[in-house]
Amino acid sequence: MARVVLPHMPHHVVQRGHNRQVVFAGAEDYERYLEDLRELSAALEIRVYAYCLMTNHVHLLLGPGEEVAAMGRLMKALAARATRYRNRLEGRSGTLWEGRYKSSPVQTETYLLACTRYIELNPVRARMVPAAGDYVWSSYRQRMGEEDCWIDPDPAYLDLANREAERRARYARFVEQGVPEQELTLMREALQRGQLTGNPRFVDEVEQNLGVGVERRRPGRPSSRRG
Repeated sequence: MARVVLPHMPHHVVQRGHNRQVVFAGAEDYERYLEDLRELSAALEIRVYAYCLMTNHVHLLLGPGEEVAAMGRLMKALAARATRYRNRLEGRSGTLWEGRYKSSPVQTETYLLACTRYIELNPVRARMVPAAGDYVWSSYRQRMGEEDCWIDPDPAYLDLANREAERRARYARFVEQGVPEQELTLMREALQRGQLTGNPRFVDEVEQNLGVGVERRRPGRPSSRRG
């Protein structure tokens, strides 16, 4: 399928290292990527709702504005900067990343918070750390007020409570519940196939707006228990 990118809509984006090779070998690699993400997203007016940098791939939750092509430019620039840095450091040439990143538009009111949890729990599922807060290279610690916060507050997170302290407490409990198997399957398949992460009504709305058919899936609604 051709990539579906929707204006003013969050997108779950994954980019992997070429042949699943390591793309972050040390702390400086992670730090440089995050600096580039912060700089370039601001310049291109793209919201960053969540991120998780793994050893050989990245998960991002991005919100492009009216100019949807900006998301592609962001991913291309991020990949190019990381590749130039690594090639210069190691005296090598060639690509560092897979040529095509994967993306899936996310239905805000139904799946956005679930997708944030999915992203920030990646290192826990990979058995790298026992809890989301123990991993340095995800947005979880920013969200919890443990680091300087530059990510954008997404509307689903803001709806958790009126006060930030209560939002953090509720989100922490939501994350502690883990990701149900149905949500894991939904989000993995949506990314792999370039489909929508949402319910049938969302698919219908997107089809009407685009004027083209989008391959349908019939997922259940994610758990609404948020603590």
